[in-house]
Amino acid sequence: MRLRIAPDVLALFPEALIGVVRVRGCDNARGGAESAALLRQAEAAARALFAGGAGAALAEEPRIACWREAYRRFGASPKKSPSSIENLMRRVARGDALPPINPLVDLYNAVSLARVLPAGGEDLAQVRGDVVLCRAGDAEPPVKLLGEAEARPPHPGEVIYRDDLSAICRRWNWKEADRTKLTAATRDAVLVIEALPPTSRAELEQALADLALRVTRCCGGEARATVLDAATPEVDLQAVS
Repeated sequence: MRLRIAPDVLALFPEALIGVVRVRGCDNARGGAESAALLRQAEAAARALFAGGAGAALAEEPRIACWREAYRRFGASPKKSPSSIENLMRRVARGDALPPINPLVDLYNAVSLARVLPAGGEDLAQVRGDVVLCRAGDAEPPVKLLGEAEARPPHPGEVIYRDDLSAICRRWNWKEADRTKLTAATRDAVLVIEALPPTSRAELEQALADLALRVTRCCGGEARATVLDAATPEVDLQAVS
């Protein structure tokens, strides 16, 4: 099983970096108290940084503005479908508490808030074939997203993660598919943290190291990180070390 960035995405975003944490043998039903506490801490820090951030200040933050511009470049409206990091930050800045979901999700959300970077994850037991970050074709199958009642196909040209069956995340990091979501039963997973300029590779690597350490501390198992870019656009997920 491989994860790769397709040439059509790199043609549009040659400086994109995809950080990958490969998780093996974790127990995602344990460590909930610690992961929830880390999420609360990250929320408090983000809220202090972006107090009242429902307005222009948050939209103009460079690490969020870059995703707004990226969405426009592949034809999506960042207002109607904000990036995952903008959505998280807006919810936290207006005083909402993110509900704990399970340790892996809580941990990547905490790192996402702390580093102001989009993050997500998939249960590898539910993935079929390779995972590819690509632009959607003209006849993508409908996919049911988390929290939505009906399945809908991606729009042609939007950036998606997909496996052999369908999209598993739409509009790059907007919404995850229900089929491959992380649950308490997840044992093997791939977590991603994504970066566009002005975030540097070193900053992304620090975020990955932080996430991997938190996963092993809270959930056990093994967590190894790597970074994909234009020079190294794919990785064998069985060989991440």
